[in-house]
Amino acid sequence: MFAGQRQSLILSMVNECGSLSVSEIQRRLQVSRETIRRDLNELADRNVLRKAHGGVLSLGLTEIERTEPVLAEREVANVEAKRAIGRLAVSLVPDGASVVLSSGSTPQCVADALLARRGLTVFCNSLGVATRLANRNGNRVHMLGGEIQANNNSTLGADSVAMLSNYHVDFAFVGAGAIAADGWIMDYTREEADLHRLMLRTAGAAVVVADYSKFNRFAPVRVDTFEKVTHLVTDHRPDGGLAQVLAPHPLEVLLTAEGSA
Repeated sequence: MFAGQRQSLILSMVNECGSLSVSEIQRRLQVSRETIRRDLNELADRNVLRKAHGGVLSLGLTEIERTEPVLAEREVANVEAKRAIGRLAVSLVPDGASVVLSSGSTPQCVADALLARRGLTVFCNSLGVATRLANRNGNRVHMLGGEIQANNNSTLGADSVAMLSNYHVDFAFVGAGAIAADGWIMDYTREEADLHRLMLRTAGAAVVVADYSKFNRFAPVRVDTFEKVTHLVTDHRPDGGLAQVLAPHPLEVLLTAEGSA
């Protein structure tokens, strides 16, 4: 395949998906990383896509899409799958457990399912999650500090990280802005990434909750690999290059009924 043909394919793939990692482009085209990087440099020089750490973004995306859709939009996207993921994730949690939840539409579905549990100790940075779980069933809810982010209706920043660093919990439930083909959990801001990384590392059971639309996608900031993650709760089993990357990790993939069919 000539360079021009390959670059046209790359541009079509990126414009279709909005963002892709270098690893995913390499997997699809079956050429070396060096070749892909040369192609991406040429395409970026022609100002037809935008390079980011580990991948590329389509210039067809709006600025909001380059960051993240607002929470209200994400709450109505693939909602039944997210509710099923939330119920399955909560099957891991007994009464009386300590739990930390990230912000986001899928973790909110986890919070909804946690309404059936009693005596929880909850740490969260989502105003919606705190409202759902406080003053119910003997729960104790701790709201992490920081500046309120209107896009997610959540708190972020150094104060959130500092407060959470004082605790260890039984379970962490963390959503993902994207899960790249090279096995990196990714998000849209450094503040989110720092807090979500700590959430995963401060828990006995570190659980990533994400529907299949997050697979083989790319976001600007790396959170962590799956090395410390104990469970991935999703609606479709990862396949292709992502499945190969995840295989060596001591990771249990829990599939909703739809994903298991």
